[in-house]
Amino acid sequence: MSRIGKLPITIPSGVEVKVKGQEISVKGPLGALQYFLPDPISIDLEKTTVTLKRESDHRDHRALHGLARALIANMIHGVSKGFEKSLIVDGVGYKVGTKGNALVLSIGYSHPVEYAMPAGVTVSVEKNKIVLKGIDKQNVGQTAAIIREFRPVEPYKGKGIRYENEKVRRKEGKVGT
Repeated sequence: MSRIGKLPITIPSGVEVKVKGQEISVKGPLGALQYFLPDPISIDLEKTTVTLKRESDHRDHRALHGLARALIANMIHGVSKGFEKSLIVDGVGYKVGTKGNALVLSIGYSHPVEYAMPAGVTVSVEKNKIVLKGIDKQNVGQTAAIIREFRPVEPYKGKGIRYENEKVRRKEGKVGT
């Protein structure tokens, strides 16, 4: 059996899980999400736990077993506590702000970069720190990756946009003789 797939998922109080065929709906204090379970995977819903089972030991079924369990666990965590990613903007003259539901970045280009936040992701800015929050882990992570792509960290001075816990390997510059 899959070591991840066989683990039961506990449902915290305030979260409601509904199963209708292969469709799973999770509703909590922060919002609601749904997921369509792949065909070889079945679900057992009890009062406080969710358990997934697969129909055979085929390689693809084993992979889907762990994947489906992880996605459902992330959905339950997202609607109860939410997900958060933090980005740091480093550089002389680099500024960050918000305009409505858009993030405005002044990061060394001839024009400010505006990025409209996707549905389900909220942004807050404090000085040079961007904090993204949402209930969908994939959506929050993808949004953070797109924002980071606008100005990735360069290894010589460390300027650019990086994740809060990211370590940047610094290179030595040119050495004069």
